Amino acid sequence: MEQVGDNQFFLITNFAYSVYDKSTGKKTLGPAFINSIWKGFGGQCEQGNGGDPVMLYDKLANRWFVEQLEYSSSYQICVAVSKTDDATGTYNRYAYTFTDFPDYPKIAVWPDAYYVSFDDFGPGVAEPCAIDRSAMLAGKTANMICIPYSGSNFKLLPSDIDGSTLPPKGAPNRYVEMGPSSNTTLSEFEFHVDFVHPKKSTFKGPNTITVPVYTPMCGGGGGACVPQPSPGSLLSAIGNGVMFRNAYRNFGDHESLVFCHSVATGGNSKAVSAERWYELRATPSGSAFKLYQAGTFQNKMDNYWAGSMAMDKVGNIALGFSADNSTKLDPSIWYTGRVPTDPLGKMEASKSAIKGTQVQTGSNRWGDYSSMSVDPTDDCTFWYTQEYGKNGGVNWQSHVVSFKFNSCQ
Repeated sequence: MEQVGDNQFFLITNFAYSVYDKSTGKKTLGPAFINSIWKGFGGQCEQGNGGDPVMLYDKLANRWFVEQLEYSSSYQICVAVSKTDDATGTYNRYAYTFTDFPDYPKIAVWPDAYYVSFDDFGPGVAEPCAIDRSAMLAGKTANMICIPYSGSNFKLLPSDIDGSTLPPKGAPNRYVEMGPSSNTTLSEFEFHVDFVHPKKSTFKGPNTITVPVYTPMCGGGGGACVPQPSPGSLLSAIGNGVMFRNAYRNFGDHESLVFCHSVATGGNSKAVSAERWYELRATPSGSAFKLYQAGTFQNKMDNYWAGSMAMDKVGNIALGFSADNSTKLDPSIWYTGRVPTDPLGKMEASKSAIKGTQVQTGSNRWGDYSSMSVDPTDDCTFWYTQEYGKNGGVNWQSHVVSFKFNSCQ
């Protein structure tokens, strides 16, 4: 996962991170173990690296937010917010303990809170939470309020703000989810948190949004079914959930959410995986979100999976993803995009960011935290990171690519 700030970009993998100067590409810190951020903090957060890290740049406050799991003796998430816009500096640090394992965390920045989602496999439900953002920025005690959601809901994804225009005053955070029981719908939820009166916090929904039919990946269970050239193992496409981020933007006359997930290909393709993507809109701002456009981006031979999306300040959309096929293309990083004048539901031709040179063997895990972010300094330049095949075995590498559309200046 990578995020870009005003002066740096921050690259984090499952146990380690590095910080780079954005203008020169020079590394200014790392690679360092993630738990080094909690040095001197004590407890599990200082002692171990449980993985599944999430890192965001809070563009509203010019701060860095870092989270990872820890479960060596109890179930915890370790959270840190930088004290300045320098990711190599000091952090306000926190630890939150859970009764059950808070798997697959997803985090988002919103004006009133840092919104979180976990898959809580104890009771078998998704668990949306909100952490007191104002308190964290000030280095004070920061409460977390969680509202376990009943039913078979998993992989809820909170909305993460882009751009300088805030959501309408008091607007709830918007969580989205595939289905969960239909391949023609999305579910959208509204989380309103009240840290002064916690019992007044609400998680409402679902608002059911009808979308074009799709075929779930790997039989719908989120298993491993993406082939590589021999002798590569089958890779997981995370086909049972929407992928980080659920990127939000307020254009004044309307609000947009863009996100994607992996699906099986349709007709005219011998590949097994494609990228289904969406734009939801609330027109006018503050009204209910509805489907504005959706598309399935696929290739006749190549598999596309583990994607991430974002939108720039003029409405151009970028989609990055992993790509390979079963005979000639090792796991690589590709991207595509569209401008507002393109036909609805259509992406333009794909481009290669870097070509893989090895297949992965010995593990089916791949690309859980692919990340597309937008540069806060110009609100035009996209930064995308994903892993690609290099060195063989499970010795994949990360790569970052940046680009922008000619129409955004």
